[in-house]
Amino acid sequence: GARALRVDTATFDRAQRALADAQLPARSASLDERSIKLRFEDTEQQLRARDVLQRELGDQFTVALSLLPATPHWLERLGAAPMYLGLDLRGGVHFLMEVDLESAVRRAEERYVDDLRSTLRTERVRYASIRRPVSGGVEIKLRDANQRAEARQVIERELPDLLLSDVDRDGNPYVMGVIRPEQLEELAAFALEQNITALRNRIDELGVAEPVVQRQGERRIVVQLPGVQDTARAKRILGRTATLEMHMVDEEHDVQAALAGSTPIGSQVYRQRDGSPILLKKPVIYSGDNIVDAAASLDTQTGGPIVSITLHARGA
Repeated sequence: GARALRVDTATFDRAQRALADAQLPARSASLDERSIKLRFEDTEQQLRARDVLQRELGDQFTVALSLLPATPHWLERLGAAPMYLGLDLRGGVHFLMEVDLESAVRRAEERYVDDLRSTLRTERVRYASIRRPVSGGVEIKLRDANQRAEARQVIERELPDLLLSDVDRDGNPYVMGVIRPEQLEELAAFALEQNITALRNRIDELGVAEPVVQRQGERRIVVQLPGVQDTARAKRILGRTATLEMHMVDEEHDVQAALAGSTPIGSQVYRQRDGSPILLKKPVIYSGDNIVDAAASLDTQTGGPIVSITLHARGA
């Protein structure tokens, strides 16, 4: 499967030419929408072919080792199918993964900090500071008791997922907020579901037939990959991490001035795929946690490819 490019007939021909030049012709070869499948006589040829294809195709494609059924065509025409062989009969890889829920909660709390600043400014409620303490949650420092009462009223109305409490420290009034338990449960379930979906997509890169991906308990995922021989590569592909965040472009300041060292407060320079710089505002508008669906489509005005994203109620 490809990580950056689509597998097409040109890639198929390129792979076969590389194998022919290395005197490693495949016993059979097939191309589908997502991958190329090449069969070899034995494991030694398979390993040599992997090295050849990795050199030829580079990092833009994943070259994975697996076992495929060798059912004759005449038997398939009779409706016969290979019997499922699990790890005990076929061998393969068994992974037990634990979802990092603490990081998911931390990112959610950081988003609440940005939301609180924006909400209180919009409602013209003055505050001294808003931050996320090391111990977790959110902390709003106010100037007096009246401001605290006003801030609480706004927060309870606009951000009902936060459980609030009043604290006085060193003569200063604070409002402390933590994510409600029911919201934490929803966050954990959503994080697990996202990870299961991501793992299934990555397993497609390995070309594994009949994989098992299922939830175990509150924060663990079991992955079984029958027939997979390259354990290290499977672990590397499944263990890749990715974060999706949307930021506003800072059009009020010059990106060249930021590159020269005058980065405005609240903004940061990022590099686009082609290497060109872009200045973005630090607050996260929404992240992958807010996305419930995404689909490829075409722009009706330009005809170019686009990705349509659907957000849940909070993200929208």
